[in-house]
Amino acid sequence: MRGWVWMAVVMLAGCASQPAETTSESAVDTSGITCKEAVQPEQRVDLEMIDTLMGKGRNHAALARLESQSMDGIDYWLRYGQLLASTGKLDEAEQVFRDLVFQCVDGRSRHGLGMVQLKRNHVNAALLHLEIARNLSPASAQVRNDYGYTLLLAGRYQQAAFELRTALELANGQGPVRQNVAVAYLLTGDEAGLEALKSEYGFSAEEMEYARALQTQFAKAGQ
Repeated sequence: MRGWVWMAVVMLAGCASQPAETTSESAVDTSGITCKEAVQPEQRVDLEMIDTLMGKGRNHAALARLESQSMDGIDYWLRYGQLLASTGKLDEAEQVFRDLVFQCVDGRSRHGLGMVQLKRNHVNAALLHLEIARNLSPASAQVRNDYGYTLLLAGRYQQAAFELRTALELANGQGPVRQNVAVAYLLTGDEAGLEALKSEYGFSAEEMEYARALQTQFAKAGQ
C-alpha cells in the first residue's frame, strides 16, 4: 500500500493544510471487511490503478474508483481507510481502521488507526497504536518513521532517534525520514550522527538548513 501521502515531514501547525474534517450523515458500512489478501490478477490491477491515482494526489478519484470495486480483501479496506482520511472523512476512516484492528491481527491496520489519531492531533493515542504497529511490523520503514516522528512530537527525542535511524536504514536513506532523523540528531545533540548522515547518505547543506529550521518547531511541540 502506498504511504500516507497526506503525511508531511512536519505537521506542527496542525492540519491546516489538509482537507477539513467532514461529518457524514451515516456511518460507513464495514460489514464486508475480510482479512484475506487480494491475490487475484484482476484485484492487483485494480489496486495498482488506485495506487497510481493516490501517487498523483488524486485521492477523491481514487476513493471513487475504490468504492466501485467489490472490496474483497484487506488490501482494499486499508486503502479505503487511508483515502477516507485523506479526503477529510476522519470519523469514517477511524471506524474502518478500528474494525480492521478488531478483526485482523495486522500491523497496517494499527498503523492506519495511529495515523488517523495523529491527523486529529491526538499524539498520545497515536503513539499507542503506532507502537503496536511497530511491534507487529518491525521491518516497515514507513511504520518506524511515523512512530519516530510521533515520538519527536511527544518530546521523546532519544527514542525517536533510534526509531528514525532504523527507518533510515530500512529505507536505504530515501524519503522524508532523512529530515526526521536529522531533526532527532539535532535535538539530541548527536554530532556523530549528523556527520554519518552526511557521509553515508549524502545529506546536503540545504537539507541540514531545513532540518535546523524545523528543530525549533519540534522543540516547542515537545514541551
